[in-house]
Amino acid sequence: MTRQKLVVVGAGMASGRMLEHLFETAPDVYDVTLFGAEPRGNYNRIMLSPVLAGEKSFDQIVTHDADWYAGHGVDCRFGETVIAIDRENKTVVTGKGETPYDRLVVATGSAPFVIPIAGKDLPGVRAFRDLDDVEAMVAAAGRPNAKAVVIGGGLLGLEAAAALRLRGMEVVVLHLMGHLMERQLDPAAGFLLQKDLEGRGIRVHCEAQTKAILGEDRAEAVLLDDGTVYPADLVVMAVGIRPEVRIATDSGIHVERGIIVDDRMQSSDPDILAIGECVEHNKMCYGLVAPLYDMAKVAANTLAGKEAAFRPVETATQLKVTGVTLYSAGDFADGEDREEIILRDAAAGVYKRLVLKENRILGAVLYGETSDGGWFFDLLKKGTDVSDMRETLIFGQAFQGGAPLDPTAAVAALPDDAEICGCNGICKGTIVSAISEKGLSNLDGVRAHTKASGSCGTCTGLVEQLLQVTLGESYNPAAVTPMCGCTHLGHSDVRRLIKSKQLKSIPAVMQELEWTSSGGCAKCRPALNYYLVSDWPDEYADDYQSRFINERVHANIQKDGTYSVVPRMWGGMTSSKELRAIADVVDKFDIPAVKCTGGQRIDMLGIRKEDLPAVWADLGKAGFVSGQAYAKGLRTVKTCVGTDWCRFGTQDSTGLGIRIERFMWGSWTPAKVKMAVSGCPRNCSEATCKDVGVICVDSGFEIHFAGAAGLDIKGTEVLGHVGSEDEALEHIVALVQMYREQGHYLERIYKWAKRIGHDEVRRQIMEDADRRKAYYDRFVHSQKFAQVDPWSERVSGKDKHEFKPMADLTREAAE
Repeated sequence: MTRQKLVVVGAGMASGRMLEHLFETAPDVYDVTLFGAEPRGNYNRIMLSPVLAGEKSFDQIVTHDADWYAGHGVDCRFGETVIAIDRENKTVVTGKGETPYDRLVVATGSAPFVIPIAGKDLPGVRAFRDLDDVEAMVAAAGRPNAKAVVIGGGLLGLEAAAALRLRGMEVVVLHLMGHLMERQLDPAAGFLLQKDLEGRGIRVHCEAQTKAILGEDRAEAVLLDDGTVYPADLVVMAVGIRPEVRIATDSGIHVERGIIVDDRMQSSDPDILAIGECVEHNKMCYGLVAPLYDMAKVAANTLAGKEAAFRPVETATQLKVTGVTLYSAGDFADGEDREEIILRDAAAGVYKRLVLKENRILGAVLYGETSDGGWFFDLLKKGTDVSDMRETLIFGQAFQGGAPLDPTAAVAALPDDAEICGCNGICKGTIVSAISEKGLSNLDGVRAHTKASGSCGTCTGLVEQLLQVTLGESYNPAAVTPMCGCTHLGHSDVRRLIKSKQLKSIPAVMQELEWTSSGGCAKCRPALNYYLVSDWPDEYADDYQSRFINERVHANIQKDGTYSVVPRMWGGMTSSKELRAIADVVDKFDIPAVKCTGGQRIDMLGIRKEDLPAVWADLGKAGFVSGQAYAKGLRTVKTCVGTDWCRFGTQDSTGLGIRIERFMWGSWTPAKVKMAVSGCPRNCSEATCKDVGVICVDSGFEIHFAGAAGLDIKGTEVLGHVGSEDEALEHIVALVQMYREQGHYLERIYKWAKRIGHDEVRRQIMEDADRRKAYYDRFVHSQKFAQVDPWSERVSGKDKHEFKPMADLTREAAE
């Protein structure tokens, strides 16, 4: 059978999901040409907020990469905008010519609404719709003391505001209505949300009527009708979207608010389908992902000649702001014929409200605790009579039917069409079927086959419970996940076999452990290199090319291709001589930005790659060693001034911090390690959120470990108390060596400690003196072979280890 020509206009989430379904159901029917206005393929747009916040990279939100398109024979025309549809000749027109089609799918999405005010076209005014917007906002956030004004207190605006605040900007949110997210939240929940955001340093101004954006060459401020002026280096317009229908309108297809489609996603032209945010179905336009994915499946079936009909369902809302837990669904407006059930817990920041009519849920608003959101939503969609559970309804599913249900029983009771993953529109039945039919046994497998929990991660707990329900006793949440696609072995097995089989080179590991690829991949080679460095410090020669670029060139690569260099300042201390040397380097190499870091060091940003060897040479002459701000190793030991200067200091925290840092720097670890020493319990150096921290007290030193203050926020665990600096050093070194020998590559200390157990760490380090001493001695031994010159790198000679100047190695890497 001759394959038909299918042209898809728009390379977004809806068309991407449609192509997935089409290739599953009718893989040989169409030759597909895909046009996208952006110079890139499909990515998860609802995860742009974490990218803007720096919590995810763009690569992590890509849905279909080049290999996926190539594997399905898709002719990708990214960066090429369709400007017209010639329905008579059945072609689409771009600036490069015409492309014929037999069937056409329009998935042009939506365009941001821009308030028609003076200054709206100034540079520095952005929407928040695509990666280009994100990159522009990140660039604006990089300016010193940068200020942002976000116009719009809806879902998108608040995600942008929170992300920009995490980037360090001063942020003001302007919202026209009386409370935030008024379409999804009632006033009480809106108040809690505003309070939460203001606690994060975001200023919120409701009932704000924007009059103009001020500035000459670029945006400088926002003026309100009442005369209020907010300075702004960046203005983000997030006030709504409109269906992008221009090419459909120009071609004569029936368009009202959106492109009019029937239940099969067909437009007024039987050869043209439309899906996504550009569509209007039964007088409704949709912007949330679940109905768009439903449209995608229906369109794929229509193209494959199968019966299908789009039946829109209620949708729920969750806010993807780290630390904000919010869920809303349905209609929660007041009314004489309605009743409400409210639960408030001010101390815990919990608010729950259900709106009922004739014993059926019409709407639900949950703030602070949302685990029952899916259950309430299912009752709402099905119109379930809740009379019998009226008295306990607000307490959730676990309190229905007598004895409380455990979480596993609760998720087992959910129907197959209950939505589990809102980001990707995945229901319970899809996950359970994938587990059963594809033999999935762990969370990574479910993510790979269904995408559930692969975006914001909110539903991870529910997915794990479904694994347990489906697999029963055979489910092992600690089941081995392969370290990469080159092997079936997990990190722990690889580490164990390297030692037991005495494997001392990457080729030996790959041969003996039966790697499926000849040279490994970008995931396994850095991991293997670290494991070999850690296990055989005096025999294995560090494989320079198996390190990430930052470690290869001893600097952090920046978004524009330049680098930043961070000299080490022991314990955060410096001198006029060192500062003059840094100033001289900044002037000599015209370095555009110099920043004080949170780790009490100085970061020089914007250095050209070709200047790195000379920069290092000058810093080396001044006595500096690398601050290793790029390293899977000891980054910094942050200190307060302790007894030398502080009237509250109980010990010499600065001296101890410097001693630890000088003793341990240059050692590689599975992931970055940050430390701090505070001179008293007032904790000015923030020791209780570090990988390893010390709190000085009158009787000695309290050692902490396994804290986090990044994507995850976690206070430390107490390891124990020691009486002297020597003991503190020994215990800290032994703890880090234990982590070095047992940690998985890129696994932070807090994750490693949780995996093996905090009590086990305490037992080995605090209680077993012989084992502690053995860890300490192995670390000391390994340091004999660690990097001894900050701007040199160890390379292998035939009979011994030699050192090359870093400048030479950098030139080799560049060549």
